[in-house]
Amino acid sequence: MLEGESCLISRALPSSCEQESKFAYMTYRLIEVSNGKRHLEDEGEEEQGQRKLFKSSYAPQKEETIRDHDYLSQSSEDQFDSKRHDGDQSDSNSFIVPDISLNCDLDMRQREVMSKNLHDLSQSPADQSPEDQSGNRRHDGDQSDLDSLIQPIGRDMSINCLLRCSRSDYGSVASLNRSFRSLIRSGELYKLRKMKRVIEHWVYFSCQLLEWEAFDPIRRRWMHLPRMPANECFMWADKESLAVGTELLVFGKEVISQVIYRYSILTNSWSSGLKMNAPRCLFGSASLGEIAILAGGFDSQGNVLNSAELYNSETGSWETLTSMNKRRKMCSGVFMDNKFYVIGGSDDSAPLSCGEEYDLQSRTWREIPNMFPIQNGANGGTAPPLVAVVQNQLYAADYAENEVRKYIKESNSWVTVGRLPERAASMNGWGLAFRACGNQLIVIGGPRAMGGGIIELNSWTPDEGPPQWDLLASKHSASFVYNCAVMGC
Repeated sequence: MLEGESCLISRALPSSCEQESKFAYMTYRLIEVSNGKRHLEDEGEEEQGQRKLFKSSYAPQKEETIRDHDYLSQSSEDQFDSKRHDGDQSDSNSFIVPDISLNCDLDMRQREVMSKNLHDLSQSPADQSPEDQSGNRRHDGDQSDLDSLIQPIGRDMSINCLLRCSRSDYGSVASLNRSFRSLIRSGELYKLRKMKRVIEHWVYFSCQLLEWEAFDPIRRRWMHLPRMPANECFMWADKESLAVGTELLVFGKEVISQVIYRYSILTNSWSSGLKMNAPRCLFGSASLGEIAILAGGFDSQGNVLNSAELYNSETGSWETLTSMNKRRKMCSGVFMDNKFYVIGGSDDSAPLSCGEEYDLQSRTWREIPNMFPIQNGANGGTAPPLVAVVQNQLYAADYAENEVRKYIKESNSWVTVGRLPERAASMNGWGLAFRACGNQLIVIGGPRAMGGGIIELNSWTPDEGPPQWDLLASKHSASFVYNCAVMGC
């Protein structure tokens, strides 16, 4: 989860000038081409009102269930190689339109060149003879522009426009040729998106063993991830999850050792992650951009830990940190004000009301007495504290009272701000997810019944006053939510 400052990509792309919406619309049409939906042809009447102003600000309002989504349904090799051109020169035939920050219109010649390139891309390579394909790639004998995605525009401006597309379209884009495949898989786009503060938050959760789904709250789409490759022992063991950078980490146990499985959105595939220096389970964790901290929990012998580790998703490495003041398990972690906090949990025998703060600058821990009140039955099988941070404000879900509470930093106290969604059922906190998703709080849960139940996703923006929950989506589920994480990139 990206707990630091970010901006959630809006339903409407930024609108600094008329040119911007034209470029955004052209990119939208390109994605239609890559999906095989239509050819780029003259529509007339200023492209039919730029297809009703970019399909009413880009995002459909209704919920969609995607079983065979371009980005999340194919294997990574099939996805990125499905439209590879013979001859290995297709990188020069890329399609992206100019930087949407340009203040001047394209001249007629540029429009003609763009139109020809875009129409060429809409044709299947199989429809062209080798001479035609090589001709499309031949730029008067000059191959010096192969790195630009479309030669009259240039690579940098092309990428700037692609940055503002929804990342759910990147799989379709990557399937066009090797140039885009490399661009997507390298992670370059996500680094640039972060620099420009263009961030989308997706919710990842599991309601079935070894199966994960993603939900895009902007387009309201469900997407299925590939099935985890783990064995039966891992399937039935306790698991934790964490989203960091462009990865989803799932922690569990196989026979005699703890293991980590890592899902990458760059390749749409699972792989084995590097083990921690001190493997653990039932720990507190949170992420901030490309780093995450895990603290506490207990080891394979059942010993409660006070140790902590930092994970760097860019290097895939673990670093041992200074130990906490208290040992604790069944705790929760958050980032707030660029510091990491561990809240709640218990030691060997008693629940803990104190919290601990880790300063990334000084690399030290500070104990905070009475930071989290002990919940009823906290030592009798309840879930770790349900806490989340939005805009550097800490919130907690009290599942016993069905309330949302806010932490007051100055007085080290909590106040009730409103109610949880009426149908947010749980079993002592288990089966209920409470997460930050950009500038919103997300609650995932629902009523249970014999043979199954309903999973509901509700959101609330704290800046807009007391909790007024918006039902984003709902679906039938044979089980409750086992694990949940939010990825912002």
